[in-house]
Amino acid sequence: AVQEVAFTLANGLAYVDAAVRAGLDINAFAGRLAFFFNVHNGFLEEVAKFRAARRLWARLLKARYPHCEDKNLRLRFHTQTAGCTLTAQQPDNNVIRVTVQALAAVLGGTQSLHTNSLDEALGLPTERAAQIALRTQQVIASESGVADFVDPLGGSHVIEALTDHIESSARDLIGKVDDLGGVVQAIERGWIQKQILDTAYRYQKGVDSGELEVVGVNVNKVDDEPRAEVMRLDPDSERRQVERVQALRARRDGAAAQQAIDTLRSAAKTDENLMPLIVHAVRVRCTLGEIAGTLREVFGSHRETIVV
Repeated sequence: AVQEVAFTLANGLAYVDAAVRAGLDINAFAGRLAFFFNVHNGFLEEVAKFRAARRLWARLLKARYPHCEDKNLRLRFHTQTAGCTLTAQQPDNNVIRVTVQALAAVLGGTQSLHTNSLDEALGLPTERAAQIALRTQQVIASESGVADFVDPLGGSHVIEALTDHIESSARDLIGKVDDLGGVVQAIERGWIQKQILDTAYRYQKGVDSGELEVVGVNVNKVDDEPRAEVMRLDPDSERRQVERVQALRARRDGAAAQQAIDTLRSAAKTDENLMPLIVHAVRVRCTLGEIAGTLREVFGSHRETIVV
């Protein structure tokens, strides 16, 4: 939780700093920023994580940009339930995991929510599994009553103590990122990746040893588990999609599309703002593959720094 808050907000600060250096006024864009968090199984910790993230973001932004208006200090965020917690063993148990996670996100104040399907550890969701994931949100929203209150767990000794701890620890971790020269330098050096990998290793080691219990995996196992239904892709779907793209290219203004791509390629070699050019390329029906491929030609592809 501490790492997620720290690294997410450190990324956000890097974007803010870059935008300000480019000449944008902090109050012209800060209130339009939105964040993306995961929500895991530790119910109370996750509620506190979101509360801590909102509080810390406002304080960090105000400290760095004192003239930022209060309304622009709000942290808006989307939450997705944690795919890494889903298990292929006894996949029906994932419905409970997703429900616990979704409820924590709502109690923590998320603005929007994605609930994973029970079978995503096995493949793409079936229609039935996707509907259960949708109904999970709808029951929480329409029947639980938790959305009728702002910060309903605020004031709880446990929640407040966890919130203080996560905020303080995340602030310290952001300080370490700053000491390394900022989040970009920390990523390029592989430092952030190593922190995440170390945590993932400790978690998996705990599961393998049984210290961390995962129902259906290392406890409460069954010998004769029924075969789960899995999504089967229509083999003709690829052909249909190729035909749709070919038809689009045939009916669009080819010269206008090529000119938009050429202009984008040239601008990408400069410091020009590319967003208006990308919007124009979309309007003349350039495909996502063409636009991304053009940028890839100029900028190359990111290669993650390997750390041990």
